[in-house]
Amino acid sequence: MNHLAIHYIAEILAAAGALGGLASIAFYFLCAWSALEFLQRRKQVGVPDGPLPPVSILKPLKGMDPGMEENFRSHCLQDYPHYEIIFGVNEDDDPAVAAVKRLQQQFPRHEIRLVVCREKLGANSKVSCLAQMLPHAKHDFLVMNDSDIRVAPEYLRSVITPLIGEHGELASDVGLVTCMYRGIAAATLGSRLESLGISTDFCAGVLAANKLEGSVRFGLGSTLAFRRADLQAAGGFEAVADYLADDYEIGRRLTERGLRGKLSETVVETFLPAYSLSEFLSHQVRWARTLRVSRPAGYAGLVLTFGVPWALLALLCSGAASWAWILLGAVLVARMAVAFVVGGSVLQDTQVSRFLPLLPLRDLIAAAVWIGGVVGNTVVWRGEVFRLLHGKLVQD
Repeated sequence: MNHLAIHYIAEILAAAGALGGLASIAFYFLCAWSALEFLQRRKQVGVPDGPLPPVSILKPLKGMDPGMEENFRSHCLQDYPHYEIIFGVNEDDDPAVAAVKRLQQQFPRHEIRLVVCREKLGANSKVSCLAQMLPHAKHDFLVMNDSDIRVAPEYLRSVITPLIGEHGELASDVGLVTCMYRGIAAATLGSRLESLGISTDFCAGVLAANKLEGSVRFGLGSTLAFRRADLQAAGGFEAVADYLADDYEIGRRLTERGLRGKLSETVVETFLPAYSLSEFLSHQVRWARTLRVSRPAGYAGLVLTFGVPWALLALLCSGAASWAWILLGAVLVARMAVAFVVGGSVLQDTQVSRFLPLLPLRDLIAAAVWIGGVVGNTVVWRGEVFRLLHGKLVQD
């Protein structure tokens, strides 16, 4: 290849980097705008003064998570008139069983039940568990969340109120409520990168999707609140028993029936494992491949959000031209602004400022993970290896 050809290729790559960097800045602006609107709505949310329906909280478990017993306790301290908590495990000897029994002893006046779900209804053991827990739920308003979620006392009021009509009727055009979350990191690099990605990347994308689509059309495992009748009309838990992204699928099926999805103003916490760097990368690739098969158009659009890699490509291929330095500086300023508005203000994540020096590294890894998400269909989930086929888990 002669020098002229190399020069032309470098110019093309520099131009691509410039366009990608500018597209990323536009995306960061959208994220910040969406976050500011969300903050404004949060200020306007009032305290409901009408009757609140009884609620069944469904929590499927498998093994122990960081801070798990304190997470459970937070669900027993709700400022809510009447609710029950149903825990489910797949096996009698699951380590989480002892934690549930201790919780029952600490809160003897609460309705806390444990269901052992031995039947395997699909490849997704969590959903299989939920399907077997549901018949034990007494109430028609349901809240499900993952075992690693910790909530504030006003949590139930916040996620149930949108499902109630304006005048207290137990009906509403809102059929799904979901929550953003902040990740509390352990003391490892992988855990800190995961937390930073949640607060500055993932939740920023959720806010942008909510803004562009007018509502959320998917659920997050941090919380899904809905009515039993709507779930049954959407096919029930059994309909998603083979899907990896069960929370996304439940939310999609509910909102496809003409119901609106609502992004709650409350934010919950998840306590992250002490991921090694390889465990962090494995988790990220699994998430990327899941997102690719669930929202292919959205996944393709992510390529325009990698501001730091695009700007560095422009800088490298332009021979460190002055305009490329300006572009890199603008990308970094916009990226930092999103981190502070979304992570600091919306999620109230006090770790963001401490982890901010890791943000360029996190963005470079995100671009590599995106490529990894494209080139394979294999995921490791709960210690087992699966192939993803149209979003479903297939075990060879």
